[in-house]
Amino acid sequence: MTQAAGLPRDASARVVTVSDRSFAGERPDESGPLLVSLLTDVGFTVAAPIVVPDSAGQIVGAIRGGVEDRVDLVVTTGGTGLGPRDATPEATREVILREAPGLAEALRQYRRDEIPTTILSRGVAGIAGATLIVNLPGSPGAVRDGVAVLTPVIGHAVAQLRGGDH
Repeated sequence: MTQAAGLPRDASARVVTVSDRSFAGERPDESGPLLVSLLTDVGFTVAAPIVVPDSAGQIVGAIRGGVEDRVDLVVTTGGTGLGPRDATPEATREVILREAPGLAEALRQYRRDEIPTTILSRGVAGIAGATLIVNLPGSPGAVRDGVAVLTPVIGHAVAQLRGGDH
């Protein structure tokens, strides 16, 4: 993975895995650790993923924790589908103050012709304070694709959120 152009050297990110089964220890979290690795390669400082169940309150708490800790980027993985317990987009909307719909649309459109189900993701992206929050689906492939979409623009986005040049 390529370093993100313009990303400040001290940029930080937090990864939140949303999965009932991973939270319960029934299935290993594959997408969260992969996302940490990819974001580190892009240039972020990232701690181990936080794993929460598909519970709006716990998702909100994990995302708000990142905003309160002033991380530059919070990326969730999981809970964006059509399932009855998929609550990540709704929880994210409780935290964000402004949406960034172009990011969410770009994530859905990336490789759409090869993987038609990408358009089923209900993921959102937006801003709370100086933190960008992005929802990714829960598969390792979707995480790889999501970071590929974010890498060319994330340095500029973080610089803008820190008050830098537009």
